[in-house]
Amino acid sequence: MGRAKKKVRERTRELKAEGRGDRDGKVVCFFQGAHKFKTRYATLGFSDAANLDEGAMWPTAFALKEWTPAVEARIVALVKKAVS
Repeated sequence: MGRAKKKVRERTRELKAEGRGDRDGKVVCFFQGAHKFKTRYATLGFSDAANLDEGAMWPTAFALKEWTPAVEARIVALVKKAVS
């Protein structure tokens, strides 16, 4: 899962460089590595500052078992939506 953590960090840096990495200085997403926390999957989560609201219920965290192009595309879309 080290590759996933590296990808998330790279994307976060890209968004910050574009000026979209935060909402008024608030953290909108976080990453918890599987190895560091001794779990079977990593977690990508979003704070209440993230703009992900969809009706009355929506996910705020996702389990990541592997990094694939499809997973990367989904993460990019979620982060873009969170900071929009």
